[in-house]
Amino acid sequence: MMREWFKTGAPWVWLNAAAVSLSLIMVFGLLALIAIRGLGHFWPADVASIRYVEKANEQPITLAGEIVDQQVLKPELAKAAGYTPEQAAAGLTQYLVKTGNRDISGLDFRWLLGKDIKKTDYPENLMVLERREWGNFYGYLDTIKENGKVVAQGEQAWTVLEERMVRTLDIFEQIKDIEKGEIGAINYQLERLRLKERKLELEGKLNTRAKQEIAAEKLEFEKKYQGLQANLADLNQEIRRDSLTATVASGRKVEIPLEKIVLYYQPNAMSFLQKIGHYGAKAWEFVSEEPREANTEGGVFPAIFGTIMMVMIMAVIVTPFGVIAAIYMREYAKQGILTRIIRIAVNNLAGVPSIVYGVFGLGFFVYILGGNIDSLFFPEALPAPTYGTPGMFWASLTLALLTLPVVIVSTEEGLSRVPKSIREGSLALGATKAETLWLTVLPMASPAMMTGLILAVARAAGEVAPLMLVGVVKLAPTLPLDGNFPFMHLDRKFMHLGFHIYDVGFQSPNVEAARPLVYATSLLLVMVIISLNLFAVNIRNHLREKYKALEN
Repeated sequence: MMREWFKTGAPWVWLNAAAVSLSLIMVFGLLALIAIRGLGHFWPADVASIRYVEKANEQPITLAGEIVDQQVLKPELAKAAGYTPEQAAAGLTQYLVKTGNRDISGLDFRWLLGKDIKKTDYPENLMVLERREWGNFYGYLDTIKENGKVVAQGEQAWTVLEERMVRTLDIFEQIKDIEKGEIGAINYQLERLRLKERKLELEGKLNTRAKQEIAAEKLEFEKKYQGLQANLADLNQEIRRDSLTATVASGRKVEIPLEKIVLYYQPNAMSFLQKIGHYGAKAWEFVSEEPREANTEGGVFPAIFGTIMMVMIMAVIVTPFGVIAAIYMREYAKQGILTRIIRIAVNNLAGVPSIVYGVFGLGFFVYILGGNIDSLFFPEALPAPTYGTPGMFWASLTLALLTLPVVIVSTEEGLSRVPKSIREGSLALGATKAETLWLTVLPMASPAMMTGLILAVARAAGEVAPLMLVGVVKLAPTLPLDGNFPFMHLDRKFMHLGFHIYDVGFQSPNVEAARPLVYATSLLLVMVIISLNLFAVNIRNHLREKYKALEN
């Protein structure tokens, strides 16, 4: 009976279904874990005031912080730590507390044993300050100062703080716009003038008139620069006007300039709706702002921008080359041993480790091709390289080479599925082979081309190893696309979500603080890849429906 059942093939169908189901469960489980750990990072957790007694000190100590994790200490570890066998056998719970105040205590996180905690409270007036440096601050607001003089204290201080912070954050944005926008543009133009002068000098055309014109332009830019510097000095003086004093849980008083504060709130006093609003603001900051504090705080917008821009440039490069190669091998090349060898080589290229492509890109694209481009077209910038250094263009070209086999194979499959009768009918009506290919065969094979592009985008967006050699960096001060001519600067280095995950997860000096950002950035990378793929899938489905009648 069992033998007959196996002969029907039903067991293999069920095993296949079980394997697919298990794979889907594992994939969705992993995505759920990443989503929960990543999205939970932005929720304003309650802050506890903890009073505990350390083992080596009988004097009670008070600290404030967020309880972010807990675990039971194993009996053998408890014995090694010096606890009695009874205590070790009973199990000791330890709590990971984010205490902040790194500039005061030197620690951002610490483990506390549950048996040492004597009292835990959640005071409503306990305040959290997110700072531009030194991480979070936990404490109680005392006074608000203006130019060193107290202007508010007690209950009134929080209301005044809200008013002063609106002003401070507005001034900070003005300073940022001037420094990165206007002054950055002037510095860019001054550098272009320097290169222009050097180029004329190398060509022997730097006469008196050219010098005067360049000097006049420089003078104009320097006048604008001096005006912006004066405005910047006034804004810096204004933003330093206000400060606050606060008391930490241990009783120590601290003064903090408002210009160092990014966000302020009292989580224990917030309603559910207020926490939802705070959550939305933090999530928006994550996708729209630049990173700070060694990438452990702030947002990842430059990494999002760099990832999407690199993938789009890669797609523009790889699609025509892959399609042309597939057309030649399928429609024009003589089908023989040489063609089969080429196909085998293309298939084997898909299995080459990505780091090998990175080494090739660094050696050939950057050093050889980029170095020659600098010698021919940018001699005035030498010895500083322009294209002879890793950048956006070389990273996109390297990934285009990496994903080229996928596009070639997919396009060839699509061309092979176009019925021979379609070609013969077109030729019989008087069309040339090129017209048949361009107007009939390629449109019908376009869904397969899009499939290859989808696979290429999915692989390229998640690659990190080759990018570490050909253009990606920990922090890019300027985006590859801005308002300065020629607007798209393909020679610039850029940030990437995949490398950002590696940097935050394995290179961060503060591992505990960086861990939630690893999950959040991983989720964001998955969402970016899914969005790019859905866009391409939508185009593919549209093309498939459009040419379905011809296939039938």
